[in-house]
Amino acid sequence: MTTALITGSTAGIGAAFARRLAADGHNLVLVARDTKRLREQATELHDRHGIEAEVLTADLATGPGIDAVAARLGERRSPVDLLINNAGFGNKGRFLDVSMADELTMLKVHCEAVLRLTSAATEAMRERGRGGVVNVASVAAFVPRGTYGASKAWVVQFTQGVAKDLAGSGVRLMALCPGFVRTEFHQRAGMGTDNIPNWMWLDADKVVAAALDDLARGKSLSIPDPRYKTLMGAAKLVPRGMLGGITSRTGRKYGPQ
Repeated sequence: MTTALITGSTAGIGAAFARRLAADGHNLVLVARDTKRLREQATELHDRHGIEAEVLTADLATGPGIDAVAARLGERRSPVDLLINNAGFGNKGRFLDVSMADELTMLKVHCEAVLRLTSAATEAMRERGRGGVVNVASVAAFVPRGTYGASKAWVVQFTQGVAKDLAGSGVRLMALCPGFVRTEFHQRAGMGTDNIPNWMWLDADKVVAAALDDLARGKSLSIPDPRYKTLMGAAKLVPRGMLGGITSRTGRKYGPQ
């Protein structure tokens, strides 16, 4: 049985990855900040699927939290075969309305943690000649949309660059770019979602299924729904200056600020 480590595993896309991978027979290392929720999740997945679920409490907005997860990824006696870098959040408000401390925390979680955990995981995976990393980004990566979009654009560029560097090593990397997914994301950020059209919402379990299919096909980028693939294709045809204005207005209305 292989082992997958999932950050931000207790809710949303992370929880969907945990359910799917446990159902497929993978042992899990579950990472989040809330020990109680982690233990409840581990017990449920173990009882339902008969897999081993390890709990690792860590806050990826802190250096010690990143250190702890990186150390687990580097273990050779109990190797991790698949890393899902899913932890993330959004800040509500326009640039300069959000505190610099909150902006820097976002960059630490979305960029520094992804960089360091990917490095720790792929170093060990390359030694074994196999493994995979999924870095969860967003379709916000493809439009001018403040710190959130910029951090997710970094995730996409970083992931695809490392995928090229490690081509032929047996280690696969993929950036996952979903659109709006029904999770706790917006509620935690204090963002209203009443005005988001129903057709824009995606199901977390379907997002995960599409992502794992794309990873198996060797893709380095996954936009897991035809609707968003069409939207992102159309966005390429819109002048960037105009696109910036459109996404600024719609982002304040619908999405992460």
